[in-house]
Amino acid sequence: MGAPAPLRTVLLPGTRELLAVHARELPQRDDLCGAFCGALGLSAAGLTERRGEPLDQDAVAVAAGSIVSAARDPATLPGGEAGRRDYRLAIPEIEDPDVSGTTAAGVVAALRELSEGALEAIPYSGPWTAGTVDGLFELAAGCERPVTLIANHATHHLWGSRPSAPVLLDYLYEGHLDGPGPDWNVGHFACIVARTEGPVGSLYALADTYPALGHDGLHWQPRERLAAAIDRRDKPAGGVIVLADAGEAMALREAARELGLIEELWDNGTIEGAGPA
Repeated sequence: MGAPAPLRTVLLPGTRELLAVHARELPQRDDLCGAFCGALGLSAAGLTERRGEPLDQDAVAVAAGSIVSAARDPATLPGGEAGRRDYRLAIPEIEDPDVSGTTAAGVVAALRELSEGALEAIPYSGPWTAGTVDGLFELAAGCERPVTLIANHATHHLWGSRPSAPVLLDYLYEGHLDGPGPDWNVGHFACIVARTEGPVGSLYALADTYPALGHDGLHWQPRERLAAAIDRRDKPAGGVIVLADAGEAMALREAARELGLIEELWDNGTIEGAGPA
């Protein structure tokens, strides 16, 4: 038997910087997954402070008009997580946990404001297939400056976050999509940071917001499962926010348009808060 075909892993520009901050900041505070991911994207681009204040998940949440639930709902947490409510800044509360969190529009507006024109946040609502996920990743991987892909997705379409090595290899080499059942069932944000390509399948690495998911918050997902999760057909809509250097935004937009991706915001089911300051 000959040697297996080689695998190829590609990191997005800025991924090492993003993962360093990711490891320090885990876990997200309750209801702030979108703000957590936005803060990672800002840090990957070298933006960690603004006017003497840290550009952390609380700063993004306030700028985005995030709303947190008045009391923690254990059903919104993955197994092994107790939640975190040590907010640094005052964030408005709401009784209904089903509509708490951050809107896609809020994340986009906050990132544009907090980066003060250095970055552009571009929202894509779809259509989401394995091909468009691949295409958008390749566009991002071709950037010269740090770029972050923030996926707003439905977690129950993903594999469970700790597949065995044989399961991963069976997918990469044979395309077998059978994997562990999902860890939880919520609408969520996470960052797509890398891709491993095999002869048949491609796995995407997600920098997630809880250390109980995968290995310290990092896990790999088949492109087909990731596309279905972002598509979110059985939940309020999803999409991907591309956070890129402002100087590269025009070329990204043109190329994404050629892929057939639609640049528009989506309603992820979260109510709008006060909005950016």
